[in-house]
Amino acid sequence: MGRRILLVLILTGLCGSLLCAEEHGFPTYLPGTTKKVSQLTGDFDKQRDQPTLSRTFERFGVAGTDLGDPVEHKGRLYFFFGDTPAIEIRDGRPVMKPKDRRFMRDPVAYTTSADPQKIELVFLVDEDGEWRPVTVPGISQLEFEVPAGGISVGGNMYIVCTTDHTQEKTIGRSVLAVSEDDGYTFEYLYDLSTEKFLNVSMAEVSPSEVHGLPEPVDTVLIWGSGEYRKSDPYLACVPSGKIRDRTAIRYFAGLAESGKPIWRESEADAAPVFEHRQIGEFSVVWCEQLQHWLMLYNCGKPRGIVLRCARKPWGPWSDIQVIFTGARDGYGKFIHSPLSRGGKGDGLSDPGREKVWGGGYAPYMLKRYFSGDAQRCTIYFTLSTWNPYQVVIMRADIGGPRRESV
Repeated sequence: MGRRILLVLILTGLCGSLLCAEEHGFPTYLPGTTKKVSQLTGDFDKQRDQPTLSRTFERFGVAGTDLGDPVEHKGRLYFFFGDTPAIEIRDGRPVMKPKDRRFMRDPVAYTTSADPQKIELVFLVDEDGEWRPVTVPGISQLEFEVPAGGISVGGNMYIVCTTDHTQEKTIGRSVLAVSEDDGYTFEYLYDLSTEKFLNVSMAEVSPSEVHGLPEPVDTVLIWGSGEYRKSDPYLACVPSGKIRDRTAIRYFAGLAESGKPIWRESEADAAPVFEHRQIGEFSVVWCEQLQHWLMLYNCGKPRGIVLRCARKPWGPWSDIQVIFTGARDGYGKFIHSPLSRGGKGDGLSDPGREKVWGGGYAPYMLKRYFSGDAQRCTIYFTLSTWNPYQVVIMRADIGGPRRESV
């Protein structure tokens, strides 16, 4: 009898554990599936010894850049790139133009491609045919001052730009700007943050999709990070129709005993959605195939690009899953390592930067290219490589929600 009771208790506990695990299961990265798809910027892919599809220097003067923060807008996928030196060819060699107004400014390009293997870029250009930098009147936009998240709402494009860079503080302030002419010109709207929302990722949702919003209206979710690569992630939201009004922003301040999110008017009350003071560049998207929010960010410990998942915007978020490491997936392949081939060189470095390590960062997900189903989904994202100073397109496979104990 005792054994039967013990068996029943074990089975009951096991069933309860499985039900609990299923309820809290998260999608799982499938090891070995992270691959480079293509080199997005520059003229020549050194790894594959072939020209890039877009030949961005030959056609638009963009020899090298980073970031590539994506914004879907009016059927086009826009990329907001980071610090980009203006280059000209003198005596057959590329030379930076330090006095040019575009020196270390930020270009914008778009594609209409529905195929992640064939992303051809078209840059926004001035009348002289050279690339047009993102310009927000009234703020500095020099080195380390870059586009840091954006969204299309109501037919207009909104971007967050960082500014006020100093030696002591990488990002001093973020501002929200709007373009009513599809990225050609921008108008400053307001200072967004000096604290917890410097880099951001945004998504628009309806009250039928996300329960627990402050108002039952279409809403823009804003995930943010503060001190550069030393921040936990935070969450705020604003009604889509009030995005130009900073006083309409509400900040996630934790969960009530009922499990409902608490929203506050002050940014100071914003609580982390999870704790991991590593976040700088990151992205968050809703994955239809897996029915989860996915977050990617570059990380120092553990080193690489990591994935977290959640059913709700505020969590609970899953533990870290490392989907990319330089040592395993990048160095000596398409990211430069000074130690490659016993120090003889891997042929990947930008000229004159042979002793400078490359590294993977700024993993911005490209939702339009996601494919698969609830069992296995392929996600696509940009990745900056520092040396060479380019942006590549990556892919990785994520399996359906796994069972895990809680």
